[in-house]
Amino acid sequence: MNATNRTVVVTGIGATTPLGGDSASFWEGLLAGRSGVSPLTQDWAAELPVQIAAQIAVDPGESIPRPQARKLDRSAQFALIAAREAWADAGYTGKAGAEAAVNPDRLGAVIASGIGGVTTLLGQYDILREQGVRKVSPHTVPMLMPNSPAANVGLEVNAQAGVHTPVSACASGAEAIGYAIEMIRSGRADVVVAGGTEAAIHPLPIAAFGNMMAMTKNNEDPEGASRPYDTGRDGFVLGEGAGVVVLESAEHAAQRGATVYCEAVGQGLSADSHHIAQPEPSGSGIANALQNLLDGTDLDPATITHINAHATSTPLGDVAELKALRKVFGDDVDHMAVSATKSMTGHLLGGAGGIETVATVLALKHRTAPPTINISELDPEVDGDIVRDEPRALPEGTIAALNNSFGFGGHNVALAFRTV
Repeated sequence: MNATNRTVVVTGIGATTPLGGDSASFWEGLLAGRSGVSPLTQDWAAELPVQIAAQIAVDPGESIPRPQARKLDRSAQFALIAAREAWADAGYTGKAGAEAAVNPDRLGAVIASGIGGVTTLLGQYDILREQGVRKVSPHTVPMLMPNSPAANVGLEVNAQAGVHTPVSACASGAEAIGYAIEMIRSGRADVVVAGGTEAAIHPLPIAAFGNMMAMTKNNEDPEGASRPYDTGRDGFVLGEGAGVVVLESAEHAAQRGATVYCEAVGQGLSADSHHIAQPEPSGSGIANALQNLLDGTDLDPATITHINAHATSTPLGDVAELKALRKVFGDDVDHMAVSATKSMTGHLLGGAGGIETVATVLALKHRTAPPTINISELDPEVDGDIVRDEPRALPEGTIAALNNSFGFGGHNVALAFRTV
């Protein structure tokens, strides 16, 4: 099929997060303003400067049988759980080509991870050193590969149009969804299962992030530690989990009578080329991504009423994003309700764009912007309408929402969704 610029819609959502084991409990936790951050009780945490994290609410062992789980890194387990929910939510049963009403040649999967199977790699290395070569799992390589979550989701649904794994640090999940939108718009696929996952709560990543001063060390107040836009913000809280959506061409969805959440309008991409870890302070790279989104779609800035911000609770990044929004949208920013959901979920790295896309889709469905918690004193440099403490109703009529994600290396992704 050579069709281009086809309309793309969201027909299914799934998530497993620090706030709940499915999309419904995740959304409920967001609206309640509940923090998923807690102390790390593992023995190894006592030696670390950072002893808190946003750990998954429901252990994957509750839904993945042990024989299968032993062959999957936690990042792949999370991705499978979220993908299964999204697939069923979209109205599909079984693999493509069997019971599911989709041709496997027209089905894709794009699941990202910023780090991949880091716990498998480090855990098996410990086994190698302590127990010897023979004890290393023969499943180690398929488990640690960054494309393992995508590959396993692709196998789960029998995706044959293409299975892909964008790796762009904390922008990975959003980039995966943007790539999936383009697969459908360009005619490569009719349906794509897309999202992001991460499972990096381990002493090495935590020690490394802590030593580079990227994470908060507020161990005394875990639930209040992630505080985007607050004057006292001092770094992010590491989280884990996955968020997945089923994207579909509008024609394909209509033909099978699917329920549609919203339209996936498109993506805008850019790179800062400024610093490996720090954002460009003026937000110029982010502004380029936002402008590219406008230039590549029919999105009307006046309809954008909600933004799920990247806002990780770092001093530079939170403000740079708002500067970029003001530069591109001007006074329209004043009617954009900004939510920083990482205040509740922590930062899922490559999984952030996945769960935050699910949150953005649900915000449009319910016409409600979730709150940002833990703002005791709003930073005077914050130039935007931040939704604080309580959810806020969004307007009636046709409205749009953005989900922004940015990553180490200067990767910038802006996704747009619109009511139908």
